[in-house]
Amino acid sequence: MQGIQQFLPIIVMIAIFYFLLIRPQQKRTKQRNQMLSALKKGDKVVTIGGMHGTIQDISDDSVTLRIAHNVNVAFDRGAINNVISSSNAAPAASSESDKTEEVKS
Repeated sequence: MQGIQQFLPIIVMIAIFYFLLIRPQQKRTKQRNQMLSALKKGDKVVTIGGMHGTIQDISDDSVTLRIAHNVNVAFDRGAINNVISSSNAAPAASSESDKTEEVKS
């Protein structure tokens, strides 16, 4: 009985570390991997370095982003940090850009 009481604080600390540190990190990693595997052509993304672009080509380990007119840059797939909008929402985004062009004129 006394042996269990000596190890009880250590067991409690391990449980606390698991639920506060390890488990949330595993959840974030799983979500990131799902996001990276769901990337498709036409998605608007942000890289880890902060570069915004639209996916023009995608392969198993690399992504080609269009960052400006006729400017394509190749990145590792892992360099994608966030998906801003999916290609399903692309028509709405293009209508917004048309509105801004009309305002500029």
